[in-house]
Amino acid sequence: MAVEQHPVTSPSGDQSRIHDIGYRGYDGPRLGRAYARRSLYSQSLRGAYGLGRSVKSKVLPMLLFVVMCVPAAIMVAVAVVTKSKELPLDYTRYAIVMQAVISLYVASQAPQSVSRDLRFKTVPLYFSRPIETADYVRAKFAALASALFVLTAAPLLVLYVGALLAKLDFADQTEGFAHGLVSVALLSLLLAGIGLVIAAATPRRGFGIAAVIAVLTISYGAVSTLQAIADVQGSTGAIAWIGLFSPITLIGGVQSAFLGATSAFPGGIGPSNGEGVVYVLVTLGLIAACYGLLLRRYRKVGL
Repeated sequence: MAVEQHPVTSPSGDQSRIHDIGYRGYDGPRLGRAYARRSLYSQSLRGAYGLGRSVKSKVLPMLLFVVMCVPAAIMVAVAVVTKSKELPLDYTRYAIVMQAVISLYVASQAPQSVSRDLRFKTVPLYFSRPIETADYVRAKFAALASALFVLTAAPLLVLYVGALLAKLDFADQTEGFAHGLVSVALLSLLLAGIGLVIAAATPRRGFGIAAVIAVLTISYGAVSTLQAIADVQGSTGAIAWIGLFSPITLIGGVQSAFLGATSAFPGGIGPSNGEGVVYVLVTLGLIAACYGLLLRRYRKVGL
């Protein structure tokens, strides 16, 4: 705020005024790293659904959210009208069936979360404050994983509430709902990590979107094709191991081994409990590897 000083009289008799327009120091409380990390997480999570941004930015994420929930609502309506004894689709299968929508969401929002910071070179500005590289990576990772969990868990909640309204068995539905939540939580962490690693490799959002779609689509298509070939040739023992090479089939293997889900692998041949342990270890290892790669990437960017 300008501070007016005493008038100064010039030799010609004119009066001039001197104003102090310098910046004033901040004497308020210093909220520290935790507050900065929470703020970055909140801002990134809101941005994943276009909140606080333009109307144009809200269209795609909100549309994908609706697309995820509408089939669940239809299934509930069918179960209520037909008085069915079970839902048309298991909780653990829903995300696998809707994988195209989930992949599109990851491809659109992972670059939005990190590419603009890289493109406009604002990342070093974050690190000039109390926030550190690990704080930035954790906030971005947690925000996208949370956004994905909201996207994938919301239709499961619709199914669960509808099943209870249809007076299906409470214990069975609660167990299935819990298994579904565990499955989509793992899927959200894995896809968030993969999406952010790919998006952080380029400051161009378009390239990031294309790369994420390519990785998720090609890996699933290649694995499904190889599994089908192995099934036709009678190499059933190889089907479970091939499933380790795609994020979607990886989660599918975990839930069929430990969460009571019906296997979507050719011939219904899912991994055994021993193979399921490998699936879990690979899933957790990939999540940790994605976090480590992001740390390494942003340590270089922040220099």
